Amino acid sequence: MTENSNSNRASDHLANERTFLAWVRTGAAIVVFGFAIGRFSIAMRQLTALQGHAVKSAGISVIMGSLTIIAGVALVVAGLVRYRRTRAQLNAGTFEPAGFVVDLITILTVLLGLALAGYLIYTEKILG
Repeated sequence: MTENSNSNRASDHLANERTFLAWVRTGAAIVVFGFAIGRFSIAMRQLTALQGHAVKSAGISVIMGSLTIIAGVALVVAGLVRYRRTRAQLNAGTFEPAGFVVDLITILTVLLGLALAGYLIYTEKILG
């Protein structure tokens, strides 16, 4: 192997590691965001109680928060799977870029965002 090919190989592996760390950071941010959504339920119950209304249920923010936390954890696991697959492909010289995974994560993020926006509008109509 030449020095240039070793440099390119190292660069490819370092880029793969940086990409994996981006998956981890994003997953951790989504977990924290899910926790905040879940805490929103507690704030809503306290606000409702302060206004003198009966609190019937915790609402769906606990469910949405839990699902968001699970999605963040799943994203980290997906990042690990992608990292390991890419590492093996780089070592074998058969690298294939991600296709479906990127599309799936985009679709799920859009759906989660729309669901949260709908929930906020629904909550505003009930409390407003």
